[in-house]
This record gives sequence, structure tokens and C-alpha cells, in this order.
Amino acid sequence: MRRLAVLSMHTSPLAQPGSGDGGGMNVYVRELSSALARAGVTCDVFTRSWSDDLPDVVDVEPGFTVHHVPAGPPSLMAKEDLPGVVEAFTEGVLKRMSGLSGLGDSEESGFDAVHANYWLSGIAGHVIKHELDLPLVSTFHTLDRVKAEASPEEVSAGCSNRRAEAEATIIRCSDTVLASCSVEAAQIVDLYHADASRIRIVAPGVDHAFFGPGHRPQARRALGIDPDASVLLFVGRIQPLKGVEVAVRTLAVLVGDDLDARLLVVGGPSGPHGQDEVDQLRVLVDVLGITDRVDFVDPQPHELLSTYYRAADVCLVPSRSESFGLVALEAAACGTPVVASDVGGLRTLVDHGRTGYLVEEPSPEAFAGWVRQILAEPVLAERLSSGAVLRARRYTWSSAAKLLRGIYEELAEGRLVECR
Repeated sequence: MRRLAVLSMHTSPLAQPGSGDGGGMNVYVRELSSALARAGVTCDVFTRSWSDDLPDVVDVEPGFTVHHVPAGPPSLMAKEDLPGVVEAFTEGVLKRMSGLSGLGDSEESGFDAVHANYWLSGIAGHVIKHELDLPLVSTFHTLDRVKAEASPEEVSAGCSNRRAEAEATIIRCSDTVLASCSVEAAQIVDLYHADASRIRIVAPGVDHAFFGPGHRPQARRALGIDPDASVLLFVGRIQPLKGVEVAVRTLAVLVGDDLDARLLVVGGPSGPHGQDEVDQLRVLVDVLGITDRVDFVDPQPHELLSTYYRAADVCLVPSRSESFGLVALEAAACGTPVVASDVGGLRTLVDHGRTGYLVEEPSPEAFAGWVRQILAEPVLAERLSSGAVLRARRYTWSSAAKLLRGIYEELAEGRLVECR
């Protein structure tokens, strides 16, 4: 396996996670491409150019290059409008790939496989697979039929049908579909009638050089946080799917019990109604009377999040749906117990009672009950912290890259699957 075309149309691995469309997928594409490059697989990542000021090519590190492909207006676009420029993006990627393959002997510089991330990239990957006779690997990150059940208000009926149908087509076309955990694999089979033999589980990783245990008082000093307060943390985009309102209401329950606690909300608006969500959240904080106990923090460079994890007593992940849950993994790697919704990939990351707690009924009162127990029992908190660190060590980007390289090589040596 020599060269891989990675498609990440709607969001760039160079973008800031935590706002707009930037999130765990940005981290996934960037970190996995970097790990693959270090493992000897040249990764060319193709993403839509959203500004005339962006360079055509960015060399991130040896073997890892990002290509900005013009498609549609040179400006940020709402995600619901992006399907209209997929065709232009696909044509641009094909042109770039052909140019790159012509730099020298095609046997040495040609591509061996295509890896599409998210359904929009999957549509492009479907075409590229057949145009260039290359195996297609797809990672969806979120599934429309799962998201529609968890957060229907974020999905318009027309777009939902189109996306779900596109995902089904991409799954049938893909030589391999990657799932982050067994829960997501089962969802792909159950909801899309996928061929289970073509689904491979490759868990994302965490960069342990950045995310590891640290000194909580020092982390709090760095952030200017009261060293004696109980600190809760929410990290993620501010949208209903991530459940930030539950985190705010959980704090209100604890404060109502006379607990000296505060909440850090690290993230920015996301989705077509993102700013409205932020405004409504601030109103809710005021109405609950906890304005002086909630700190809204702008999205942070990924590697700096570790300071926030280390400063917190508990990390809340009240998502309605999660294919994996990278925030929960990063918090665990830093030794911070996690209290999370009992959904999706969080079920495989949080070992209930050993590294944190899973909440079956994600009400503020239920979340507050587990948080209260962690805060009240220092020995328990320390045990959960130690267990979380040990569990997180299982997940590395290098191990994910090793698995993926093997999958790519198997596909490059075999026949392409026929679309059904």
C-alpha cells in the first residue's frame, strides 16, 4: 500500500474542532492521516475550498498533504446546501488525482484506494471508485437514520430521505465500511441491511503525548479556575444532539443542593440554528440563576483541550447519539471520570462503575446523581480516574493506522465489489 486518497469534502482536517461543522471527524481525518503517513502510506486529503485565500496545497507533514478543491462559491456553505456542489467537488478531485498520478511512473505514484469520510464524500467516492477502478473504504461518522431518531428537529424531511438513500447506496458500493465500534457496526447492518462481512471495526485513537494525566491544581491555575470548586466540563459543538442543555441543568440541580460547583462549556455554535442555540442556552443559564457558575469558552486548539480535561472533576457527555465519543476517550486518557449517556459508542468507551458512569435515562437529575457520588467520595473518584487511564491506553492512532493499512492492502490485492 503506497498512496491513499482521503475525501473529507465538507470539513477540513485543518479546521478548528468545536465550532461550525468541525468536530471529531476533523480530528479523526487529521490524526489518522498523520499516523498512516508515519506508517509509510502517503495520504492526500481532498477537502472543499471555502475561500479564495486558501492555498491549493498544504503540506502538513511528510506523506500527509491537504488539497483544497474549488467546488461551489468560495465561501462557507450551510451543510444542507453542500449536496449541490458534490459533482463539482468530485470532478475537481478526479482532476487533482490524475495530475498527481502523472507526476512520474504511475506504478509508483498512483493511488491504491479511496477513503471517504461522511456521506457527502461517499457520493464522490462512489464515482471515483468506478472512474479509476479503485477500492472504496467509507467511514460515516454519523448515520442519518440514527441521528433522525435521536434529534429529529435537526433533520429536514427532504434532506433526511436524500441522505439516508445516499448512505444506503454508498454502503452497497463500498468494498469496506468502517465502524468505530460494535454498536455502530450493528446499526449499519440493522438500519441499512449492510453485508456484515464487509464491515470492519477500527476504533479511533487518542494522542497520549497530549492527552494524559496531569496535576489538577496546576491545570486550574493555568485556566484561572477556583482551586476549591467542583468543576464539571462539557466539550463539543453547541447543538441539541450533543445535549449541552442537560449539562447546564445538571449543574443547576447540584447548585440547588448547595454544592459549590461550576461548569465549563468549551465549544461553539454548530448547524443552521447554531447561534440561536447559543443564545437560548445563555437565556437558560440566566433563568436558572447560575450565570456566575457557567463559563462559556471558545473552541480551543485540539492539543490544548487536555488542560481543561485535567482541570475538571467530571466530564459530562450527555449526547443523544454518538457513533464513538472522542471527548469521552480524551477525558479518560487525562484521568477524568466521565458521566455519559448510555448510547452508541459511549457504551464501549465508558465502563460503568470502573471508569465512569452511563446514564440510561439522560435526565439532569440522573446525571447529577452520579456526579454527586463522584464528588462526595474522593477514593471512588481516584479509582475511576485510574481505571479510565488504563482503559484509554488501549486506543492509539498508530494501532488504528496499522489495522487500516492491512485493510487497504487486502482490498488493493482483491477484486472490487459490485454495487448492489
